[in-house]
Amino acid sequence: MKKLLLLLIVLCTVSCKKYVVSFEQPTDMKLDNLKLEVFLDKEKVQDINLKATEALPTYETVGLSTSSEGKHLLQVKVRDTTFNFEVKYPEEKYIMMTTHLKTNGKIHVGILKQNYKYRFR
Repeated sequence: MKKLLLLLIVLCTVSCKKYVVSFEQPTDMKLDNLKLEVFLDKEKVQDINLKATEALPTYETVGLSTSSEGKHLLQVKVRDTTFNFEVKYPEEKYIMMTTHLKTNGKIHVGILKQNYKYRFR
């Protein structure tokens, strides 16, 4: 029984494929308590509430599970706008997203993708 449980744990850790997404918490106070809805392959996976800071930006990191390798559609919905990003697993499994307020009052979501972890200092 102990060997079976150990085998199950090993299989789960090997078969779990995740995107690691870090959401930058903005320094613009106008974006405080802004709600982001995150979709992976058109399925809602997470709600993120941005908390504005007056100092350096902070990051909220979440893991988004995927079942297969290849291209996936990552969508972020902010108010009435949806931003679509095509990401590849495992080439782009570490993602950083930033939210900005443009001068015309519209919100823009940017993305950085890479194969290795980001270093936040």
